Amino acid sequence: MECNKIDKDEHRKEMKAIQDSMDVLSGKWKISIISSICLYNKRRFSDILNDVVGISNKMLSKELRELETNKLIKRTVLDTQPVTVQYELTAHGKTLQTIIKDLTVWGIQHRKEIIGK
Repeated sequence: MECNKIDKDEHRKEMKAIQDSMDVLSGKWKISIISSICLYNKRRFSDILNDVVGISNKMLSKELRELETNKLIKRTVLDTQPVTVQYELTAHGKTLQTIIKDLTVWGIQHRKEIIGK
């Protein structure tokens, strides 16, 4: 989508699509959780907890459940002692990889623009 003038119906459709995306990815943690899993393909709960600075166990559990409900991640319980739970992106979740990469590039450029580092 380019930021050009479009007709009203097309504008409404695009704004609805953006709102749908924001509804699924909203909040302080979801993009960071997806990024953690995306960078390593498969992550354990404790790995994600270490990657996402400041998130609590309870909040991580909640966010992972929501991402699983929206079919962005898959939860696998491994038959180990103790039991290990592993998370990975679904095929649908992998469609976010380009967006995550673009956000990373933008974040680096933005940091340089604002603070010069």
